[in-house]
Amino acid sequence: MKIVIGIGNPGKKYQDTRHNVGHRILDCLAERLNVAFTKSKFSSLISETKVNDNGVVLMKPATYVNLTGAAVAEAVAFFNVPVGDILVVCDDMNLPLGRLRLRKSGSSGGHNGLNSVIERLGAKDFPRLRFGIDRPAHQMDPADYVLSRFGKGDAKTVQEAVDNAADAALFWITDGIEACMNKYNV
Repeated sequence: MKIVIGIGNPGKKYQDTRHNVGHRILDCLAERLNVAFTKSKFSSLISETKVNDNGVVLMKPATYVNLTGAAVAEAVAFFNVPVGDILVVCDDMNLPLGRLRLRKSGSSGGHNGLNSVIERLGAKDFPRLRFGIDRPAHQMDPADYVLSRFGKGDAKTVQEAVDNAADAALFWITDGIEACMNKYNV
């Protein structure tokens, strides 16, 4: 069993913000797998499917980003999966726009959603897929920046990177983190 978690905030207000790119990537992955988010469980919208006869849960926590860990911990306990079998997908201000970075473990890098997951799981050794959203221009407050939408001029770059991230998540499901890092970390 594998669980792919896309970090984001609930509601239409946040739907297309930088902080919700994790949800956007999960929507793209669900499309590829021809499934929909039809269930509400673990304070999340989830979809269950199989890939190569292995169970896969796609999960979009409906908690706010800072509380993501509660939903993730609940799902991990329910399915009794090791933390190495979850992939957390999130935005990252420390990466250029559209750049992907996969790691099999690590710190939160200042991301409050990842920090919440680390705290609730009591572990840092879970795979994560970070999606670069770039740094805010000038003196913009980082909190305001992550809650803002991508610029119209960035639409093509963002969509290509979202598609690439969904491909990476699917590759992680089938081939594991090492192969995925080798293929997608450029």
